[in-house]
Amino acid sequence: MSFPEFTGSKVPTGPGKILYMNPALALLLVAAAGLGFLMLYSVAGGSVTPWAAPQMKRFALGVAVMFAVAMVPIWFWRNVAGIAYAVSILLLVLVELVGTVGMGAQRWIDLGFMRLQPSEFTKLTMVMLLAAYYDRLDIQKTSRPLWVAVPAVLILLPTFLVLRQPDLGTSILLVLGGAMMMFLAGVHWGYFAALGAGGGGLAALAIFLRGTEWQLLKDYQYLRIDAYLNPESDPHGSGYHIIQSKIALGSGGWTGRGLMQGSQSRLNFLPEKHTDFIFTTLAEELGFIGASSLLALYSLIIFYCIVSALRTRDRFSSMLILGFSATFFLFFAVNISMVTGLMPVVGVPLPFISYGGSAMLMLMIGFGLVQSAHIHRPRNRI
Repeated sequence: MSFPEFTGSKVPTGPGKILYMNPALALLLVAAAGLGFLMLYSVAGGSVTPWAAPQMKRFALGVAVMFAVAMVPIWFWRNVAGIAYAVSILLLVLVELVGTVGMGAQRWIDLGFMRLQPSEFTKLTMVMLLAAYYDRLDIQKTSRPLWVAVPAVLILLPTFLVLRQPDLGTSILLVLGGAMMMFLAGVHWGYFAALGAGGGGLAALAIFLRGTEWQLLKDYQYLRIDAYLNPESDPHGSGYHIIQSKIALGSGGWTGRGLMQGSQSRLNFLPEKHTDFIFTTLAEELGFIGASSLLALYSLIIFYCIVSALRTRDRFSSMLILGFSATFFLFFAVNISMVTGLMPVVGVPLPFISYGGSAMLMLMIGFGLVQSAHIHRPRNRI
């Protein structure tokens, strides 16, 4: 199967097509990652070990992977979307059987040289498959119950497997990311109203069953909800994380305390300062200006992705780019909401800033797909 040709247009081919990449998007990714390296250097007390140096290596590998993915025609990724999704589901099952346990959760597969977290890649493969599904589906069938049930199953299957690990944060991202894909495809709003009502009912049921043998969440997840509602009720226990996070956020002021000068991170009051709570470290050391600059970088990345999606001429490419952009947005929106107390702590990394390999590699593959769609879109002949 080949990429569709359009009258009076051409698709770039050969090694020279690398010149058709979106350079602004690539530079924005480097800028965001550079800020992440700086923060990891700072939280380590002015040392590239133990976090900044490995993260730099991971990003370098990610850049190579992004270029490799970008050079492959977008129609190929459309054709292998189902295979990629199936592999990610198999890896989630493998985690259930032989996964590595860490911090009370079984989420990783130990490959020796790294620990792979398959749930991170499921976020991307699910978007790929849903984009391919809606690309092939007659638009008139989009809101018919049977054709709504198919993507619902594709979303709920990995969500169930991830919840068993347990990983509530990734489960939320999978459901929200899948729902946004269905919304972008044009599914009737009534389904989303039903989803919202069902979600509210499920949340009420989870609270009602607390303390019984049928409770839906783990005990530590209930404690996180308690901490969200009233962190001061247990300032040295479940509420400790968010209290210290708010102190760090407030103490940064407009310009921050300066690199390696954040008292909350330097004195180890701030938990997970190099992973989930690194945004509060950034806000404490670089202040409101630094935090706003990061949000501006994220906004520009999404802006260039949306522009690229609007310029494509096939449904798969536009759905893939917009769906991945939505997933990227959910990444940092949930993380920042979490560390600022706007939602319970659920354990979602901050893109390009938090220390971690699986999330970094997934993001770079995703942006490689965005670049592939940008490179291989038909252009007017010169």
